[in-house]
Amino acid sequence: MAFARAPAYEDPGLYSAQAADNAVLVWDEAILHGIRVTKPGPTIVARALAVAHTAMFDAWTAYDDRAVPTVPRSGWRRPPAERGDANKAEAVSYAGYRAALDLFPSEATYYDALLLAHGYSPEDRTTDVTTARGVGNVAAAAVLEQRHNDGSNQLGDRAPGAYSDYTGYAAVNTAFTITDPNRWQPLAIVVGGSVVVQKFTTPQWGLVTPFALESGSALRPSPGPPVYPDPRYKREADEVLAYSANLTDSQKALAEYFADGPNSEFPPGHWALFAQFVSRRDAHGIDDDAKLFFALSNAMLDASICVWDAKRHYDYVRPITAIHFLYRGQLVQGWAGPGLGTGTMLGENWRPYQVPNVVTPPFPEFCSGHSAFSAAGAQILAAFTGSDAFGYSVRIPAGSSAGEPGIAPAADVVFSWPTFSAAADDAGLSRRYGGIHFSSGDLAARAAGRQVGSLVWEKAKKYFDGSAYPPEILPIRRARATREVKR
Repeated sequence: MAFARAPAYEDPGLYSAQAADNAVLVWDEAILHGIRVTKPGPTIVARALAVAHTAMFDAWTAYDDRAVPTVPRSGWRRPPAERGDANKAEAVSYAGYRAALDLFPSEATYYDALLLAHGYSPEDRTTDVTTARGVGNVAAAAVLEQRHNDGSNQLGDRAPGAYSDYTGYAAVNTAFTITDPNRWQPLAIVVGGSVVVQKFTTPQWGLVTPFALESGSALRPSPGPPVYPDPRYKREADEVLAYSANLTDSQKALAEYFADGPNSEFPPGHWALFAQFVSRRDAHGIDDDAKLFFALSNAMLDASICVWDAKRHYDYVRPITAIHFLYRGQLVQGWAGPGLGTGTMLGENWRPYQVPNVVTPPFPEFCSGHSAFSAAGAQILAAFTGSDAFGYSVRIPAGSSAGEPGIAPAADVVFSWPTFSAAADDAGLSRRYGGIHFSSGDLAARAAGRQVGSLVWEKAKKYFDGSAYPPEILPIRRARATREVKR
């Protein structure tokens, strides 16, 4: 989380839906719009994408020969004569729309206009599943009902405020005192001219209902990070200092590129953008993307749950706190600030390569969300396409840095990723260049993310091929409408 800005670099075709896009891509981009405007944080972003794409997938399954929805419903599948792309697009659009309204109600005007632009009516709340719009409305309602009780506290019914903590987390350290050098320290940062003390973003997230994991703690990395005075603690802090003192333009650009997504989509949304690229690269139809984005978004959700369980369990120190603790009163070398290059400073004055209103993200270090999201995303994209081949590149223009505007990079920097896994590895490494993760937090999360991706893919395939439930649960018969969907 850092360096939020409008994209200044050439990232081809990733920032708005395109005319030829199918309904899944249209509503994926619509969910990203809500994310960019509201900036809810990485965990909430992962869940929002999963909720929306699960609703769309469940709607789409009514028109497939084999796939089954995540919320089983008798009489769900429509007869072969109705399984054309027009009905699929309509059902997916209504499901995406209803999910988007629930997730980002402040953007209702935007979503109404988008639905109208595609020839559908926001006022049509039918639950008649003999119609495509009814299929979409009912699918979304079922998924939303399930997810409203998933432990995320979206509705603020467990504690006041949407997604607020209901577990009673309290930091051991204060913004001005390091009581325990192994624990997370909330920082005092300047936001809009005011000093604000950080609060742990969604410390309850390890309790959220996963898609494929048995529980939030099922893949908790073990052993945990090194604990002071273990010599590895200092070695990892020294590695961060060494990166900071020797940052190249390429490393700075990588730190910024992966920091918050190209346009504040956060890491889960960044991998949705990569999936959009793959969809257009491979000329996907709606059937392909209903399945791809369903699997990918649920991998992002499970990665968020896995990582936040570890963050809460270990409550581990960030590099800025460890370095301030280890080197207080001593001179160190590191990045000295915008345009100042490497400088010498007191240890307690060291800062990572981040903008002033971020400094370091508002949650513990171990383990890295970027690394887990990216490893899981790479796993899903490779499994779906049948190859690790990515073939994506991005050009970072000279002077486009948010951290050092007009200064860095001194010349254009081009990143090319031949494989999904190479992109994922760079995403993890970028957090170390940026000074906000240790190597152990990066590598443990990469391993956990790969496991998450594999588990999610195996479970998603069962929904694709219809083996998720016994056949008798989904008999093919017509269903009758029973009530209207409330907006």
